[in-house]
Amino acid sequence: MSFTNELLNTVLREAGREVSRKEFLNLAGRGLAVGVAAGTLASCQDKPSEATGGGAAAATVPTTGTPASQVDASTTYTAPDGQKIPSSEAVSPPAKVPADVEKPIELEAWKSDVDPQSGPTPTPLPPDRRVGYALVGLGHLTLEELLPAFGECKKSKPVALVSGSPEKLKKVAAQYGIKPESCYSYENYEKLKDNPEVQAIYIVLPNSMHAEYVIRGAQTGKHILCEKPMATSPEECQAMIDACNKAKVKLMIAYRIQYEPYNRMVRDMIRDKKYGEVQYIQAQNSQSSANPDHWRHKKALAGGGALPDIGLYCLNTSRFLLGTEPTEVFAYSYSTPGNPLFKEVEEMMSFQLRFPNGVVVDNITHYNTHDSRFYRVNTKRGWLHLNNAYAYTGQQLQTSHAEGKAKMENHITIPAKNQFAAEMDHFSECILDNKKPHTPGEEGLQDHRIMAAIYQSAREGRPVKLAPVQGTDVFRGPEPKEA
Repeated sequence: MSFTNELLNTVLREAGREVSRKEFLNLAGRGLAVGVAAGTLASCQDKPSEATGGGAAAATVPTTGTPASQVDASTTYTAPDGQKIPSSEAVSPPAKVPADVEKPIELEAWKSDVDPQSGPTPTPLPPDRRVGYALVGLGHLTLEELLPAFGECKKSKPVALVSGSPEKLKKVAAQYGIKPESCYSYENYEKLKDNPEVQAIYIVLPNSMHAEYVIRGAQTGKHILCEKPMATSPEECQAMIDACNKAKVKLMIAYRIQYEPYNRMVRDMIRDKKYGEVQYIQAQNSQSSANPDHWRHKKALAGGGALPDIGLYCLNTSRFLLGTEPTEVFAYSYSTPGNPLFKEVEEMMSFQLRFPNGVVVDNITHYNTHDSRFYRVNTKRGWLHLNNAYAYTGQQLQTSHAEGKAKMENHITIPAKNQFAAEMDHFSECILDNKKPHTPGEEGLQDHRIMAAIYQSAREGRPVKLAPVQGTDVFRGPEPKEA
């Protein structure tokens, strides 16, 4: 007769026996052990467990595994050459294992409360339940960031590709396991309608193509995730929103910063008035460009230069942090004469946003300086400084405040997340739960209205008033679930 380790795990756990399995078997004998096990189990089932209180929760989330104190560490392993090596029996540490695949396994505690606590264990959906994405465009962002990010997604998977390059299509499809029949050209893009694996389309194209491919994509009945900037004008944004509403599909703009943990922490500290009311914000997003033939330097393709590409992060993030909308803008633009990079688009844009209650956000974005991406939130009793705020990785949060005679400066570290995986999983969550995205088309439209006013102010050399907007987070949908 045989019996399992699981049975003995239960017996020893319930009976509280201070005896190893080896001793148990030696003392009782295999047959007797089975009888004792059966009797003990029956006895345990007749009365509620002291540890669980006999409640329903214990039955719903059973504890399995073996405490270290009950593991037999006196066993040996015989290597192929006959050498005896000390070992211990193969058991699993205690854990609570919910039946629901979306609830995390709870492992036994091991850290004290003086150290940062671990988050819940990852809870990826089974592959057949994840939302399938078609990626439109195989440029830098798709190849360098998005496709690799699917490896960290819990609710999303790549299932189709769209490109104007047959060579890239073939190679990338082979690298990521995309079926040949799920590879499309821009001409047969509409055939995505007939692919049941595709539930969402991610538009990763030059800005001037966003409106067309969102509208065409909406007509396939698939939900649309579109890169920022949303388009090249407020009018295009409105047409995209209207097309998605008409087709009854969801539209989300890929504002990854609003899903990034450090930026969300700063937002929460501001809203909770951690160091009092915000007085003003300084923000910068700059980088260096080198290829005048790149689409970002062609106004017809990009819609503008530094402002819509990287200055948009300063604009959108300040709106996200404060939750309110600016009432006035004042801007200054400059491009170095004779530089072929800036023949069509602006090299630099400096712009101020005036918010309700007198808060001013001072922003500068530049296409011809060494990489610099940060903001500082200045409050009545302290400041919060986020370096690499708009970067893909490497965020560093520092805060300062006074305590008596001391000036306290803190460096805050929290677990990082892949921003692209976070935003795609949020959109998948919205599709699975049938809810509005946190950054819908209306959020992108509002940024374009403000950018149009910034350009107007730079041209005319005067402040430009904006239409007043009442309320908090007016253009955003429900908060994302915490991963």
